[in-house]
This record gives sequence, structure tokens and C-alpha cells, in this order.
Amino acid sequence: MSMTGSVLKQALRPLCLLLAVWLPQPLLAEAPAKSLWQQSIQAGYQRLADATLALAESTDQYCLAPDTAGREQVEDHWRSAFEAWQAVRWVDFGPVERNNRAWQFQFWPDPKNLVGRKARVLLQSAGADLDEAVARGGVAVQGFPMAEYLLFDQGFNGSAQALPARPACQVLRAVTRFTASNAAELSGDWQAFAPHYLSEAAYTDTTIRAAMAALDILVERRVAGPMGLRGNGKRSVYAADAWRSGHSLAAIRASVAGLQSQFLPGLSQQLDRAGKPALAKDIGAGFADTLARLETLPDAMGPALEGEGFAELQGLYIDLSQLQQAVNRKAAAALGVVRGFNSSDGD
Repeated sequence: MSMTGSVLKQALRPLCLLLAVWLPQPLLAEAPAKSLWQQSIQAGYQRLADATLALAESTDQYCLAPDTAGREQVEDHWRSAFEAWQAVRWVDFGPVERNNRAWQFQFWPDPKNLVGRKARVLLQSAGADLDEAVARGGVAVQGFPMAEYLLFDQGFNGSAQALPARPACQVLRAVTRFTASNAAELSGDWQAFAPHYLSEAAYTDTTIRAAMAALDILVERRVAGPMGLRGNGKRSVYAADAWRSGHSLAAIRASVAGLQSQFLPGLSQQLDRAGKPALAKDIGAGFADTLARLETLPDAMGPALEGEGFAELQGLYIDLSQLQQAVNRKAAAALGVVRGFNSSDGD
């Protein structure tokens, strides 16, 4: 099937899923929030599957007939697919827990540059079965950071091994194929998981706790870390994810937008039922304000760490912290959600 036909076919699936979710009668009292979450997560996973497929197919096309336009298309598809992952990254339960899938999509943090070291090993594996090497090579070689290294790392791009050299193309094709396959399986597994998710009351609290953990990671690791507010107190772009591609703040924007579109509607339903409509409205405004702030910032973290840009980054930190407090303390208390251990912290 062609890239266009395949993507169009898969793009129709979220709409069909929104119309076809079956809900058992005993769950009608809880239906709106749980059903909204199930449907939005399914749509998010399907967007991830579509975007990673487009990335894999554009990589194949570029490596078969490399040119500047093809390279730019691959880079654009990497950004789109990475943002699709960021939008649904907050879900830390269910099928994404199997086989360290979240880490397979994004190995981060990587303070010892394991991705770069693994890339050099793979690039020296000429003639090997690279699909097998990626599948067995561990999470550092299997997802977006490895593809990012091959596409955007300045040092690598200045070397004789840079794309479209055959070894680099072989590795990139294997990595993007693995990521696309992983995303397609995840989308299918979530669809199969849906009846269990809808029937188990405990998943209401689990979903809320997942969003709480995502906000913690956004504030404490993805924003405060690079700003030097944690650890050694030094500002460093290398503490951010996606620093090679200059897409760190764009990724944060995608994560906040994903929480707003996928999580907030169900949370608002829950708060309305708990007699807290004003809190739901405040949290909605907090998401809107945070996204408005992010729209004023560059895609890259580096420029925001310098000069006047740092003041805007401080404003983002405050906006996110206030949103974190509203959800993790006020909303959690209003809904009786007890904070638990977060197994995905830092993924």
C-alpha cells in the first residue's frame, strides 16, 4: 500500500473508534469521564501510529533517492511523530507498560549519552540484520532519540558517516520501522484493553494519577532541570529532552496540549460531579494560559535559557507549577485520589 493510502486509511480509524465504543450498562454512572478518556487515548495512540508510519515511509523514500527535499520531509515527520508521542506520553498504565514500551519510544534522561554510544556501535554493524539488532539492542536504540541522533546531531552530521551514507540509512530505516511497528501494536493493544479499562473502577484514579505524574515530570525534570533549579544549579540545555533537534519546548507544548485535549475533559466531568465546577474552570484556564505562554516561546530550549528568554521560561515554570498544584493537590483532594508510586518517573 502506498504511503498516502496507508496513512489515509489509518487516519479514519479514530473517528470510527469514537463512534463504536461499547459501554456496559452497570457503568453508566461513571460513563462520561471514563469513556472520554478511553476514546481520547485511543485517538492519541492512533495518531502516533499514523505519524510513525509516515516517518518510516519517508525514511525509506529518502534513503532510496536522497535529496534535500527528502531529508527535510524526514525531519518534519520526525518532529510530527515525536509530538504525537509527547501528546500521549502521560499515559503510564495499560499496554504501554508492557516490555518497557514507553522507554522504547523515548529513552530519557540520558546523562551518559548512551544513545550516541549505541549509535556508533550500530553504524559499525555493516552487513548485520539491523532489524534484529534494533529489536534486541535495548531501549537506547529503539525510539525517537536514536532517530534524532542520526538526523540532527551536529557532530555526527559533520562526519563521513552522516546521512545519506548507507550505514546511517540502514540504521535509521531499522529504527523507524521498529518505532512504527511498536506504535501500531500499542494502538491495537489499547483497543483490546478498552473493555477492561471501562469495567474496572480503579482505572478512574489510575488515569488521574498518570496525569499527576506527567505534570510532576514536566515541572521538575523537563523545565526545572534545564533551568538549573534542580541538581547542580547550572542551566543546561543537555538536561532537556530533544535538545539535538532543538525541539525541547515544542515537545513540552505537545505534552501540555495532549493533557488538555485527552485528560482535561474527563477530569472536568469528575469535578463537576463532585460539586467543584469552579475548580474545573480554573484548571481549564490554567491549561489555556500555559499553552498561550508556550506559544510565545521558541521550539528550542537553548535560546530560552539565555538573556531575556529566561524570564519567559521562568513564567512557564510558574504557570506549570500552578497547574500542577491545581491538579495534583486541589483536584486530587476533591476527588479523593491518593498519590501512589509512579513507576514511569523520568521515562
